[in-house]
Amino acid sequence: MKTYVLKRIIKAVPILMLLTIICFFLIQIAPYDAIDYIATPQMNKETIERLRRINGLDKPVIMQYVIWVKNLINGDLGYSIITHESIKTSLIARIPNTAILMIPAYLISNCIAVMIGLFVSSRKHSLLRKIVDWLISLSLSIPFFWFCLLLLYVFGYLLDIFPISGMHSIGETGILDFLKHYFLPFICLIFSFLPDLIIYVETSADIEFKKDYITVQKAMGATNLNILFRHVSVNVLMPILTKMGMALPMILTGSLIVETMFSWPGMGSYYVKAIQAMDYPVVMTVLFFSGSLVILGNLLSDISYFILDPRISS
Repeated sequence: MKTYVLKRIIKAVPILMLLTIICFFLIQIAPYDAIDYIATPQMNKETIERLRRINGLDKPVIMQYVIWVKNLINGDLGYSIITHESIKTSLIARIPNTAILMIPAYLISNCIAVMIGLFVSSRKHSLLRKIVDWLISLSLSIPFFWFCLLLLYVFGYLLDIFPISGMHSIGETGILDFLKHYFLPFICLIFSFLPDLIIYVETSADIEFKKDYITVQKAMGATNLNILFRHVSVNVLMPILTKMGMALPMILTGSLIVETMFSWPGMGSYYVKAIQAMDYPVVMTVLFFSGSLVILGNLLSDISYFILDPRISS
């Protein structure tokens, strides 16, 4: 297994290098940069050029890339051109805020999706399955941002039950105040995750129910519940590990829509503001680490398969 993991890590190195090139040159082809964003009509040409020189934007593109990669390897993520804050400090402050929102929502969504997906899949032509499929179709047809706005309007404005922005009220640091701020974005994330996850589990379970070993189990007198929990559920959970690994970048980027709409001080809102301002050091750093987490997620998924599936390890 050590050899397998080592091979995957070695293969990841050129992918990471390619990722740095893509991240850097995507920013370079943009029609404007952060200096254009912060420049005012009162600034003369000399002032603007001085700002470019201070931020290293006057150097040749290749030299800028080499400097950025060198700093990245040394752990120097640089500073935001707009706020002048250390990017590393901002990431350390914001990643926990995103993680505490995203991870519970995604894990709970997976648990709910597995239960619903397996249950309705075992009742293929029942009314319950038709109702669940109809509700999924309805939820997929509703724009996600509209659902967020609906919750904000009903529970934050009309009923005035929950706060509509931030993690805490001014001057409050208690857990109850945090949970009030947490509830609406949490529900929105559950709403965004559930439909796709239920469809994925339901489809995977349908495929398992059609396989020959299920027919053999039924011929041997196994009950549907026994087949569902001892065989189908185990085989359905395997591909879910892959999806969970691929979801790892969400810890870094967060939900751009939810964090922006609810003013949640996480990575999503931070990333959106950086894109709007074309704050290229922040954008490139988040893009790079997000891509790195995709590679790491794939590696962890493969290792999980390697451990759980004897056919792969053999």
